[in-house]
Amino acid sequence: MGDFVLELDWVGFELEPSTPRGGRDLAELFGADRVAGMRSQLRDVAAGLGVRMGEPPRVPNTRRAMALVEQCRAVGAVDLARNALMDAHWVHGRDIESDAVLAEVAGLAGLEPAAAVAGCDAPAWLARVDATRQTAARWGVTGIPTFFLLPEGWTETDRAGWSGPQPVKVVGSRSVGELRAAARRVGASAR
Repeated sequence: MGDFVLELDWVGFELEPSTPRGGRDLAELFGADRVAGMRSQLRDVAAGLGVRMGEPPRVPNTRRAMALVEQCRAVGAVDLARNALMDAHWVHGRDIESDAVLAEVAGLAGLEPAAAVAGCDAPAWLARVDATRQTAARWGVTGIPTFFLLPEGWTETDRAGWSGPQPVKVVGSRSVGELRAAARRVGASAR
């Protein structure tokens, strides 16, 4: 998408907040045969993109990891935290609920690891996690990834009275061409 001047703001949220601490076993959730098919399809897609994938056995509870991401956002390290947590889970099959993994990611982001891990249970950071989930619900996010391309200068308070180009919502993995078309619809500046 190097054709356009875009400002990116990655915002994660708890996709399934009812997941208990310790996570859920994939085979219990979907059945062993279905999990095998899902993994095969995911491996094929990843290989086609040159991405190495692990096979995490569980769907983790992401609440504490999301609280860490919010702490990292506060110091300008959200991308680093997101990438480190995604790699830990999807590539290396590590437990992103564990204090050890959270501390490692915090350290990479320049946070004091023990304080950041303690912050993963702090009401202020958990309130931010709740707020992102509420915003996702308000915006109709039902799948990942979901991209919102917003016109320059647009804010959420403009929803009712904005007369310019409207935000464009793109759900799922899409081609670069589809994302370019969405950027044109919101009037993104060309390079």
